[in-house]
Amino acid sequence: MILKTLCKRQQSIHFYDNQPVFTCDGNFTGDTGLIGSQGYPGVYPPNNKCVWRITVPQGRVVSLLFRALDLESDSLCRYDFVDVYDDGHINGQRLGRFCGTAKPGALVTNGNKMQVVMVSDANTAGSGFLAVYSAIRPNERGDRYCGGLLDKPSGMIKTPNWPDKDYPAGVTCSWHIVAPQDQIIELKFEKFDVERDSYCRYDHVAVFNGGEMNESRKIGKFCGDSPPINEAKNSALHHRNNLHFKMY
Repeated sequence: MILKTLCKRQQSIHFYDNQPVFTCDGNFTGDTGLIGSQGYPGVYPPNNKCVWRITVPQGRVVSLLFRALDLESDSLCRYDFVDVYDDGHINGQRLGRFCGTAKPGALVTNGNKMQVVMVSDANTAGSGFLAVYSAIRPNERGDRYCGGLLDKPSGMIKTPNWPDKDYPAGVTCSWHIVAPQDQIIELKFEKFDVERDSYCRYDHVAVFNGGEMNESRKIGKFCGDSPPINEAKNSALHHRNNLHFKMY
């Protein structure tokens, strides 16, 4: 049995039998690093709040990419959730709130600081999250603000890089759209251009009814250059007040 600590530029990562041990809270600096929920990949503790602050060198911005996400699922992420903020404090712009198992695409700040906050309640838990942060040049990644929770009365979803150039290879974006209980969601595709395949086996967009993404809730799987069409209204999809929209 071996217990050792590696410290680098205020970033402390502990190893137990050569496996990283993630703790609650921390200040991270440098060009790249790993952040994980307390005890990951074990079950995170209940009734907890952890804050991680990331600072990269001046002239760079922070890119955060989730490698794993497993928190209590809720359509509004009211119980267990991860919040990601621009500017390194909770008064900055919130780049997204995430729960369940749907990983967002890369989240990118405007400046050189980011704050990650995880909150858990007393009930259901999972293995938490694992994310990698990197210092990148501004506008280096096209998948900025890719995915997240959308709860406004109306809005627009765009794929990364639209309309200037093609979306990047290998990106996965997941948006969760929530409306009030007495309303339904209308999803209308204004433009649509995704790699064509007879069975949409490669690049595609999938739409799911409700707060979970599984085959039983899948409304449709779309690709090619023709906008998905609902018989009730041209190029529109009408559904209940809870919708998942994912691009692979």
